Formats: sequence, structure tokens, C-alpha cells
Amino acid sequence: MTQLMKAAKSGTKDGLEKTRIAVMRKVSFLHRKDVLGDSEEEDMGLLEVSVTDIKPPAPELGPMPEGLSPQQVVRRHILGSIVQSEGSYVESLKRVLQDYRNPLMEMEPKVLSARKCQAVFFRVKEILHCHSMFQIALSSRVAEWDATEKIGDLFVASFSKSMVLDVYSDYVNNFTNAMSIIKKACLTKPAFLEFLKRRQVCSPDRVTLYGLMVKPIQRFPQFILLLQDMLKNTPRGHPDRLSLQLALTELETLAEKLNEQKRLAGKVAEIQQLTKSVSDRSSLNKLLTSGQRQLLLCETLTETVYGDRGQLIKSKERRVFLLSDMLVCANINFKGQLEISSLVPLGPKYVVKWNTALPQVQVVEVGQEGGSYDKDNVLIQHAGAKKASAAGQAQNKVYFGPPRLFQELQDLQKDLAVVEQITFLISTLHGTYQNLNMTVAQDWCLALQRLMRVKEEEIHSANKCRLRLLLPGKPDKSGRPISFMVVFITPNPLSKISWVNRLHLAKIGLREENQPGWLCPDEDKKSKAPFWCPILACCIPAFSSRGLSLQLGALVHSPVSCPLLGFSAVSTSLPQGYLWVGGGQEGAGGQVEIFSLNRPSPRTVKSFPLAAPVLCMEYIPEPEEGESGDESHVATDPSATVHPTICLGLRDGSILVYGSCPATCRSPGLQPVLCLRHNPFHLFAGLQDGTLAAYPRTSGGVPWDLESPPVCLTVGPGPIRTLLSLEDAVWASCGPRVTVVDATSLQTQQSFEAHQDETVSVAHMVKAGSGVWMAFSSGSSIRLFHTETLEHLQEINIATRTTFLLPGQKHLCVTSLLICQGLLWVGTDQGVIVLLPVPRLEGIPKITGKGMVSLNGHCGPVAFLAVATSILAPDILRSDQEEAEGPRAEEDEDKGPHVPQLPSGCLQLRLQPEALVPGAPARLLGGPERETLWPPGLSALPGDVYGRTGFDNFKLFSSQ
Repeated sequence: MTQLMKAAKSGTKDGLEKTRIAVMRKVSFLHRKDVLGDSEEEDMGLLEVSVTDIKPPAPELGPMPEGLSPQQVVRRHILGSIVQSEGSYVESLKRVLQDYRNPLMEMEPKVLSARKCQAVFFRVKEILHCHSMFQIALSSRVAEWDATEKIGDLFVASFSKSMVLDVYSDYVNNFTNAMSIIKKACLTKPAFLEFLKRRQVCSPDRVTLYGLMVKPIQRFPQFILLLQDMLKNTPRGHPDRLSLQLALTELETLAEKLNEQKRLAGKVAEIQQLTKSVSDRSSLNKLLTSGQRQLLLCETLTETVYGDRGQLIKSKERRVFLLSDMLVCANINFKGQLEISSLVPLGPKYVVKWNTALPQVQVVEVGQEGGSYDKDNVLIQHAGAKKASAAGQAQNKVYFGPPRLFQELQDLQKDLAVVEQITFLISTLHGTYQNLNMTVAQDWCLALQRLMRVKEEEIHSANKCRLRLLLPGKPDKSGRPISFMVVFITPNPLSKISWVNRLHLAKIGLREENQPGWLCPDEDKKSKAPFWCPILACCIPAFSSRGLSLQLGALVHSPVSCPLLGFSAVSTSLPQGYLWVGGGQEGAGGQVEIFSLNRPSPRTVKSFPLAAPVLCMEYIPEPEEGESGDESHVATDPSATVHPTICLGLRDGSILVYGSCPATCRSPGLQPVLCLRHNPFHLFAGLQDGTLAAYPRTSGGVPWDLESPPVCLTVGPGPIRTLLSLEDAVWASCGPRVTVVDATSLQTQQSFEAHQDETVSVAHMVKAGSGVWMAFSSGSSIRLFHTETLEHLQEINIATRTTFLLPGQKHLCVTSLLICQGLLWVGTDQGVIVLLPVPRLEGIPKITGKGMVSLNGHCGPVAFLAVATSILAPDILRSDQEEAEGPRAEEDEDKGPHVPQLPSGCLQLRLQPEALVPGAPARLLGGPERETLWPPGLSALPGDVYGRTGFDNFKLFSSQ
């Protein structure tokens, strides 16, 4: 050991390598002993050979060579940031042990027992050992940086081991328990509290013990950010690029698992904290401690109580818990010493105010009171208001928020109708009278219209952040049911949207078909479905013409939405736009159905026939700034603005474009159009004869030049089954080969063989990160290829995931693929859906988990899947303060850049599927045996996935 220490201190490459190997062996040895549960031997081993005794030279970059490119200079700076942050992290871990753990273990009399001390600092030593080993290897890599410029493989080798995940998992799972021990010791042992205060004062940066111990939880997100910067500055073809992508995948997978464990541990701690406030003998305590309920959402909301004139009587913060089958509201008690809370988060204490079963909770919007419950048979009281008089109860006079906004708006509408009649009568007068003429009458009408607009804005504002819940109460003496209303103010509009949708989704999750809806095989051969898995929401028929035997051919989602009759002025759910479904009959015409997803339940708003069956669809959004051709022409001619369009490919070779200016064209040779894809410059059509037709973008109202002959490229002798548009290339499949075409020059770059069987065709391609997953016309395997090197990276057999669900089923074929929100959706010809986790970042989308299998089987093959993304108007997301500042911004509008005016009903702000609204996705897949199950008041959420199975129905799955 002494020789190894000397070799490490010498700084030679061989010495560093020997030290790294010795440390690796020792850490592995200690890890095995810990698994056996010999904690005493573990401590003895760590004292005998401690990595903290080995002091390798600090990683340091040499002088910057001359002639480096700008990217090489940036990469050196990023490497310096990695070295600096890793050194700081290791020093923090050492401080935890040297400044806190060791003194507490040696202190006499002990202020913290040895058992509790080990529990508080559990796994800190092992984490330090892992990163000390990484720091040694990093020193070697930094020393040879200018010669190799490789760092990605070091991250892969250091953090892909199961030992690292095990050590960090133990630490994360124990973190809440460790903080609980520290908090209790601070409250009961003044000597321990004084010790923590003294250590903080003596530290150079005044970081508390909590601040040091939370750093392991933050470490991998920091690594990810640094590697993302490194990857952005690593050109294609660089020997470190693929290694960086693989490293990013490993770190993201590790961080995702740790984050999920931390999130679940936090939810368990919340339920435990809530349970402490409930009597041990109460029924609620038994429900909370049964372990059968999961916390879906909890947030601090402000409960408000208003008087009969709309004045605010009182408001108080409450903690609201949405469990899988109940809703709980608790008072918050922040009693505690300030000096303790500055050292470790104490957290609030709760006092349960009320709880109710989830199916009995109703969301009531402003202006919708009349339709959400039976006012004749239900008496409403406010949870925080004083008991009303008998007369007041009989009249049901309880006001919530601004008084009777919707009724006042209706009164204004009636008054306007009367004034319009008076105006008409005034126009029939023969004489001239003072203050009784058409000018005065028109002023009356304009004044009432202004008041109506103000009232509509008040309704909009009242509904935007107000969560109004109708809850069941105890019947009165006569047996009449009593319900009480609670009004919460959410922190922002998205929080309101999240609560409304989560409440609906939780109710859907209680249905029989979702108990459970998925199987998730574990390592211990048990099968369970995690609470975050998609839930089956509804099944809807695809075509309104039930007498026709129509086959579905394609489906696409258009997020562009407009207000529809019956839709609330303020959306409590995310507006979803429209779903286009196309199909037809062999040898006959086609049919298109357009579903509106903006209503409480999706329904057909348009249906029209076509000359031939629909084979494919493509949604083309409005081009972003810089993507359209002649921007000056568009600025001077508003009619030339390119709006979002839907393109349809038909069996007879027609390409139909539906947008602001409908257009049509015929494919070369009238070949059937099998697939359509677009990029900022072209619309690509894959034809039956193996031709790839490219239509260039124009700057007119029609986005594509359909009148001129397209640029044609022969890909192969067979049909082009699928196309995939990447940033700088288009992939086209013909048989088992894939051809890569340059996106701008339309020249073939290269082609490669995706399958060794000439009779098999590439049928599906989806991209995630730096990889493309492919499925084939036959077989149950899917393959992953690198987008840059075209290297085959991974192969997964879907049949192995479904053997326990379909015993004896040997032949299984993948019929559809989709990647959404870190999940790879795989549809099969047996109606079984498999979900596999994939990374979301720029790394390689390798599959590492076992995935889930749907228990809701379908009547036919899952032929396609589609994703729906929500679009919200900016004013929906603006707070009251921002709205108050709105006129000031409008005054300065002329001084700033010109903002183009959107058409009426057009919505701008695009939400990412995972952004701010938790648990968004919904999946639509089907079978003809089910009726529509979409609940009133529920609209699909961002990242919704729609798919077709076998016949002419859809099933919608929605994730909590």
C-alpha cells in the first residue's frame, strides 16, 4: 500500500493506473462485504485502507497549445470546469466525514449514538471512494488531453457500474431518514445543535451540514449539464463524440433512477408527516398507513372565503393532498425554532381539516354552477363561512369569489337586447327630441358592450387561478344532502390546470380496467404497475358512418385550435386542437373524420369523402422565423403568410393540402403515396415504385410548390415504406435498406442495410436523441442505429416482454412505433402494447429497463400511434400582475420589433410534454367492443398519444 501511495504521489501514468486499480478492487471488496451485512468489518477495512489517505496530484491542464480551433478552446474550458467541480465535490464529501462524522463518533459524552451516526452518514464513505477513484482517472486523462481529447469513455467506465447506482440509491433512499434524525436531535439535544452551529461558523463558506449532504443528490445533473456543453462543442467525426453521447445516456439513466427514488421517498415522507397529524384510532389513519395509496400531487394552496357582496372575508394557506383515491386538506403549522430551521429544513406540521373520497369531488367553474349539481336537492354551504340564516339557506345565497359574474353577464346580455329594441323604436320616431336620438341609443349599446367585455375578462381572471371544489357534507336534520364549496387560489394558471386534470385522471385510474392496467415485471419475478403508468380513459369510434366497412389508413394531430361553442372562456384543461383520421375502402373512395379535442368529450366536427383511400397524413406547423423563403414578401403581403397545414396522401397518387389555401397535386406516374414527411425546405413523398418526390417550400399562401414537377430521386426498386426527417438529412426505407438523403441538396449521402433478410422491409422509424429505432415488416425485434455513424447499437426482442401475457404465442410482429416523454411505445399485431423507457436527452436512446405491457388487449393490430401536443394562449399563463402591466407593454409596442397579428383563435405558446404540467400523456388505442368513456370536464393533456387498432375504434390512455 505504501508503494502505491508513493506511485500516486509521483504523478506518473503507471502510478496513477496502479492506484486506480487498487482502489477499484478495494471498493468492490468493501461493497461485497456490505451486501453481506458485516458493518463492523466494513469500518475496519475502511480504516485500514482509506482512499482519503491517497493524495493523487490535482488534475491540472498544461499550457494551451497554439493553433487550437475555437471549439477546442471551449472544450478545454469545459474540461477545466469538470475538474474544478469534481474537486469541489470531493472536498465537500471529505468535510462531511472529517468535520462532522468523525468528531461525532469520537465525542465523549456522545451527543449522537454510533448507530444513529452511521444512519445519518450512510454510504458517504462509499460515494467518496467512487469519486476519488474517478478523480485519479481524471488526472491521467487531463495529463494527456492535448494528445487525445477524450473524456466520454471515462464517464462511461466510471459511472456505468451497478455499484455506483447501488451506493447512490442507498444514499438517496436514506436521505429523508438522515434529515429526520438530525432534525430530532436538534430539537432534543442542545449539545448537538451547538455542535452544528459551531461547525458552520468555522467553515470557510458557511455551508451547513444539510448543504453538504444534499450535494450527492445534485451531482449527476451537474455532470449532465457539463457533458451537454462538451457535446455541443464536439464536431461530428470526432473520436470523443460517440463516447460523449453514451456517457450522457449513462448519466441520464442514473440520474433518472435516482430522481425517481428521491421523488418517491419525498411522497412517502409527505404521507408519513400527514399520518402523524391523525389519531391512531381514526379511520383516516388506517387508510393512510395501509400502504395501498399513493400520493399523486400535493401543493400549498390559499383557501379564500368571500362575503355575499364579493368581499374577501379571510384567506389561509392549506396543504392539499391528492391521493390515488381521496383528497385531503390540512392546516399548516410552522412552529419551530428559527435557528434550527437555518441548519436543517424542519418542514411543517399538519392538522387535517377534512378528507373525502375522490369520486365525490366535483370541480365547479365560474359560470357553470347550474350544470354541475342538482341545486334543488343539494344545499350548498361554504367550508369557512358562518352558518347562514334559514332564509339565506332556502335561497341558496352563498357567493364564491366575485359575486355572480356569469349571472351578471347574462343580465348585461338581456339589457343589451332590450336597448337594441329601444334603438330600433327610436329609429321609427318622426320627431326630433333631446337625448332621444340614434346617437344616444348607439352610445348606450356601445357602453353595454364595453361592460360585457369587462365582465368576460373578470370571468376569465376569476377562473384562471381559482380551483372551486364541491365536496359532500353530512345531511341536515331533514335528511337533505348538504354539500360545501371550497375555493383555492393556485400559485399560477398552470397549477390550476394541473389540479383539474389530475383530479379527473385520478378518478379514471379508479376504474376496473385500470386496476391494474399494466404489468411491470420486476427482478424478483413479481408483476406490478407503477402509479405513473398510462391509464385507459376512453374508446371512441373512428368513423361516424357505421354502415360502411372502412379501414383506417392514417391519423395525425393538429394542435391549432379555435374556440368552439360550449367551451369555457377559460380552459381548465389544455386545449388539444383536432384529430384527423383518414381511411377508405379497397377499390372505393376514402373518408376523413375530424375530431375536436377541445370539448369535454371528443366528437366529430367535420366529415367528408375523398376520391381514394387515405394512406398517410402529415401535419406541417407554421414555419418558424428564418425557415420561410422570402420574409420581406410575407411582411408586405399578409395573405402570403403560411399557416399550419394538413397534407394527405391517397392511393390514387393525389396529395391534398388543407390550410389557408387548399391545394392538390398528382404524384409522378400517379403512384400511390405511402408516406409523407417535411422539413423546413421540402415536402417529401414516398411512392409505391420506390421514388422519393420532393416539393420545395414557397413563400405564398400555399406552403409547397405543387404546380411545378417535384425533384425525384430513385431510392430502390420496391415501395418506400417509411420516411424520417432529421435535422440535416432524410432517411428513406426501401426493402431492408435505408437511404440517407441530404435535406437541402437532395443528394444521396449513403445507404446501409438495416436487416440481413432481403424479404424484410423497414416499416417504422422513430428518432430519439442521437439514435433511430426501427421496426420491420415481420419479426418481433426492433433495432437501434446511430444517426451519425449509422452503427447498429442495440436490438430488443419484444416477444420476450409479452411471453407471460401471451403464453405460447411464438409469432409476434411489431406494427407501430412512437417515442414520447421518455417512453418507446411499441404496438404489435396481437393488440399488445409494450412501453420501454428511453433517455430523453442528446445521448444514445438505449433501452435499459424491462418496460411495461398493457393488460387492456385490443381486437386487432396496433397499426399506428400519434402524439398530441397542447398549445396555450399566452394570456392564459399570465399572472394578474403581468396582466396589470399589460397596457404599459402595449404602449411600448410601437417602439419595439413588430409582432405579427395571429388570426382569431390561433394560439401561440407551445408547451413541452413534460413542462410544468405533471403527468401529461394520453394514448388512444381501440377495439369495437367499448363505448366512449371520456369523462365530462376532461380534456387530453400535452404529449397525448393516439393510435389505431385493427378495426375502426380508438382507445385513449392517459398518464397520471
